[in-house]
Amino acid sequence: MTTTDTLVAPSAQPPAGQTRERNLLQEVLDSSWLVIILAIVTALVASSVLIAAANTEVQESAAYLFARPSDFFGAAWDAIYSAYSALFRGAVFDYQAEGVRQIRPITETMVASVPLIFTGLGLAVGFRSGLFNIGAQGQVLMGAAAATYVGITFDLPVVVHVVLACLAAMVVGALWAGIAGLLKARTGANEVIVTIMLNSIALYLVSYLLTTTLLAQGGTRPISPKVADTAWFPRMLGDSFRLHWGFVVALLAAVGVWWLMERSVLGFQFRAVGANQRAARTAGIRVNLVFVAVMLTAGALAGMGGAAQILGTDKTLQAGSAGSIGFDAITVALLGRSKPLGTVLAALLFGALRAGSPLMQTSAATPIDIVLVIQASIVLLIAAPPLVRALSPIHWIGRRLGRSTKEAVA
Repeated sequence: MTTTDTLVAPSAQPPAGQTRERNLLQEVLDSSWLVIILAIVTALVASSVLIAAANTEVQESAAYLFARPSDFFGAAWDAIYSAYSALFRGAVFDYQAEGVRQIRPITETMVASVPLIFTGLGLAVGFRSGLFNIGAQGQVLMGAAAATYVGITFDLPVVVHVVLACLAAMVVGALWAGIAGLLKARTGANEVIVTIMLNSIALYLVSYLLTTTLLAQGGTRPISPKVADTAWFPRMLGDSFRLHWGFVVALLAAVGVWWLMERSVLGFQFRAVGANQRAARTAGIRVNLVFVAVMLTAGALAGMGGAAQILGTDKTLQAGSAGSIGFDAITVALLGRSKPLGTVLAALLFGALRAGSPLMQTSAATPIDIVLVIQASIVLLIAAPPLVRALSPIHWIGRRLGRSTKEAVA
């Protein structure tokens, strides 16, 4: 008999099946994938309250809630159902449409996810390496500007033109992010502050370039000429859909990042520095050089995200072409646990929210800001896993099993 067996009599041991159930529940609760799913579900439930509160019929029925509660709950259910069904129809499958329009929503989701995949992968590399790169917005914008310049300046064959524009975007994005990496390595400057400042510099720099002969098309509008047709990402499914081959390139980039971080020597150095800089330096890793390499890699991927936005979707450059891609990509990388597969799935989720929100607003009269609330709620919940676990039904089942186990032992 072991020491534990002498302390607890055999008759007082908890039932074997009950112990297995409790251990299984604990493993499920501790898994990161369940936290992510619960965070998304909780965010959708919390947003449902806002959807119902913003509905005029719900507001009117709330005036006589206690007299006829069925009207209030019926109106709330109709508002929530119509909003989320419209979101589904706009992002996945429009069952009310006919022909190719039924499957167009899922392709729009994939289109919206392309720049988020590229940029999210770049941020994920930085996060796993211990660098908080908050400058993806500026890197996306600089990459978009570089791709636009190549697209409107050179006259090249189709494949060569696209490749050259993408390479220019990656180089400029890498150099822009490399400024923060170099300052971090040489002076110890905080990369968060530097990259945030570089965002503003990039915005004003591109705004200025749009008034010069480098990018401007003339006139009073700060907008570039349309990039040449040879610089566009080719369409995958014909002219009826906007889905382009940039989506496949983004998936290949995810595979490349996985190989870089998990199978290469350089990726091992990235992860070692992210885990413990002092131990990595003791092991002979040149930490300062790693800082620069990480930022160059992240900037190249973010610049590619800007190229995908211009060459695959917008075709012209404006100061607001980057939108909120760089900031949304932070959430994508966090939601994906800074892993390539998770980042791709998170980008598809955010692409679905972006693609489905216009129909949710027009069809269900739901404010489009609800989508921003969903995104912010997901970030908040992902940042607090204990809160997510505490709100989950599985947590309460586990607590019940725990009480039953204690009673059996007693």
